[in-house]
Amino acid sequence: MRTILLALAFLGFAQTVPAQSMTEARVKQLALEAILENPEIIMQAVAILQQREKERAASGANTVRLQLESDPNAPNLGNPEGDVTVVEFFDYNCPYCRSAGQTVQALLAADVNVRVIYREWPILGDDSVIAARAALAAREQGKYEAFHWALMGGEGRVTEARIFKVARDLGMDIAQLEADMTSPAVGAHIALSNALARQLGFTGTPAFIVGDQTAPGMLSLDEITLLVAEARANP
Repeated sequence: MRTILLALAFLGFAQTVPAQSMTEARVKQLALEAILENPEIIMQAVAILQQREKERAASGANTVRLQLESDPNAPNLGNPEGDVTVVEFFDYNCPYCRSAGQTVQALLAADVNVRVIYREWPILGDDSVIAARAALAAREQGKYEAFHWALMGGEGRVTEARIFKVARDLGMDIAQLEADMTSPAVGAHIALSNALARQLGFTGTPAFIVGDQTAPGMLSLDEITLLVAEARANP
């Protein structure tokens, strides 16, 4: 163990050495001698570093998961007390997200113990930003779910005109909706979605997190059901 520590000191992985009275030059000399005599130390040092990196990555992933699952500023569907949480990053103008919406609906119908958290992540232009802001603002009138599915269920691009037509069809107060679209809560949700997506390495929509597994891209019902089963088996 002493030689490993010395080798780590030489490689810059350790801040101190057991023998405090040694000079830095002497420590480096001993470390080099240890490496030359025991070349396997290099592999041991690499293994230690890799393990530390893995632990840091796991810690970071757990932090992100906690943010995603505990954010009160994120729309929830399904069972709020569900034993498995599915998080979806999506854009209303992403055709694959519309297919994913059908998958999520089927999952919720088949499994009453799933909670779905939506991260509005508008990355496909200004219309997408308006749609995300309008959907999040619809929460103030108790219309998020209806508004969400109405936008997801249409065909073609979700434009500003279509967004407000949906709002009118749902009987919403348009003046209130427009005011709520500029609220700090709406801006904060979108900003956090951007930050978390970058941290998770997502490059497009849809992107899912099921339990502690990330799954960028479209998922079939069978695929997401399997991920839910794995998360349930390994809470």
